Amino acid sequence: MPGLRAPSDYTNEPSRHPDLVVNSKEPFNAEPRRLHLVSSYVTPVEFFYKRNHGPIPIVDDIDRYSVTVTGLIENPKDLYMKDIWKLPKYFVTATLQCAGNRRTAMSKTRKVKGVGWDVAAIGNAVWGGAKLADVLELIGIRKNSNVLPSGGKHVEFISIDKCKEENGGPYKASIPLSQATNPEADVLLAYEMNGETLNRDHGYPLRVIVPGVIGARSVKWLDCINIAAEECQGFFVQRDYKMFPPSVDWDNIKWSTRRPQMDFPVQCAICSLADVHMMKPGKIKIKGYAASGGGRGIERIDVSVDGGKTWFEASKFQKPGVPYVSDDASNDKWAWVLFEAEAEISQGTDIVAKAVDSAANVQPENVAVIWNLRGILNTSWHRINVRIGHSNL
Repeated sequence: MPGLRAPSDYTNEPSRHPDLVVNSKEPFNAEPRRLHLVSSYVTPVEFFYKRNHGPIPIVDDIDRYSVTVTGLIENPKDLYMKDIWKLPKYFVTATLQCAGNRRTAMSKTRKVKGVGWDVAAIGNAVWGGAKLADVLELIGIRKNSNVLPSGGKHVEFISIDKCKEENGGPYKASIPLSQATNPEADVLLAYEMNGETLNRDHGYPLRVIVPGVIGARSVKWLDCINIAAEECQGFFVQRDYKMFPPSVDWDNIKWSTRRPQMDFPVQCAICSLADVHMMKPGKIKIKGYAASGGGRGIERIDVSVDGGKTWFEASKFQKPGVPYVSDDASNDKWAWVLFEAEAEISQGTDIVAKAVDSAANVQPENVAVIWNLRGILNTSWHRINVRIGHSNL
């Protein structure tokens, strides 16, 4: 593509914050430390998790960069940044979460395949850009369309990014046309993050933000938008990011039997404490995040300091000082909530947290019942083992 290119090696990678936990150097995959993650409602760009499949693309000439809109439409069109900038600008506060978040804990049950994420492959940002529904209207696709006369039912996003899983081809994913053309779904072509121009790690110059679904569908470094009759046939839609039962292994897996994962389930994690936390007897503060997919709010976060025998409710908030009520119109519907609780600890125990969303979906107690060979969607109760001794704070 003119103006944007995908390097073949890692010699021109951007700089990153030295305090990130690096899970893979080439390609670069990293997450912040737990406590950094919940230090603010909006995640600073430098502490927003980095998920990559190859070398980071480079913009040579922003004025020459364009996105090709093609496929089952009458008039394919190249859209330049000046065209995108002319459209109404929206700001959407949305949490992105890698489907593999908390994979490391799942792998302790049985080995899984994938990047070893702890609990911080998630982040909340204010994304700025044009709504995809407005962009598609430029090429004649009406808002709230389910199917086009041409048979188009899906919108595929193709990156300039090249990855080994596609045999050197581009990363790609898709969403239904009904979601892409619905203004209320808040799907963006984003060019800003937290009030600043996107940086290279997060998709400069233009990326897709699909709120409420796993991060794998929010394609970065956008090259092409393809209107298609079927969902994307690429690796990351057809042969990855699908939820299989514990009985499936690499010898009996049949990828076509499962739908591609979209919405992420209800999730929470404690971020103020390590998995094994040493402390002296006394009060302990418990802080973390909770989120659910599909725009569902968080009804409550339950905390236990006796391994799950008894529970009490944590306080929860989005914007500091503003009461949070699940599914209230004033909330950021696509964003996480942070939670806090305090307890008196006199002996060794397990502290447990679990969230309940506005549809009364709850997290499963044990990771074993949701184990899957790709290690995705570990939404089991988050447990911290507290031991009495010298404090590790």
